Amino acid sequence: MYRMISSLFAGSVFGLGLMLSGMTDTTKVQGWLDVFGNWDPTLAFVMAGAIVPMMMAWRLTEHRTPVLGGSFPNPANPELGRNLVIGSVLFGMGWGLSGLCPGPAMATLGYGGWPHLLFFAAMVAGMRVAPRFRERLDMIGAKG
Repeated sequence: MYRMISSLFAGSVFGLGLMLSGMTDTTKVQGWLDVFGNWDPTLAFVMAGAIVPMMMAWRLTEHRTPVLGGSFPNPANPELGRNLVIGSVLFGMGWGLSGLCPGPAMATLGYGGWPHLLFFAAMVAGMRVAPRFRERLDMIGAKG
C-alpha cells in the first residue's frame, strides 16, 4: 500500500514538474529543438534540473536497496550500437514532430484534448510493436 501511495505521489510531482517547466507545451519544446531558427534555450535549465539530481541519485543508491522493496535498475549499457541509434532517431523524430515524449504525453492526457489522446495511443501502439520489430532486425543482423 505504501508503495502505491508513494508511486502516486512521485508520479503526481513529476507530472506537475513537467507542466510547470513547460515540457508539456509543444511549441516550447519545438522551440528548444529549432536550433537554427527561433531557438528557445530555457529547457536547458529543465534538463540540468533533471540530470544533476539523477547523477547524485545513481551515486547514492549504489549497493543499496529501495526503502519500499524491489531493487534499483542497473545503469544503462553505455555501448553505442545499432539499437541505440535507431531508437534515438525514432524518439527524436517523434519528439520533434509532436513536441511530446512519453512523460509529457501522459501529463497532457487530462487537458490536451483528442490530439493528445491520439498521439498517446499511437505512442503506446509503437511501444507494443517495437519489440517485434527489433526481433526482426536482430534476425536480419544475425544472417548478414
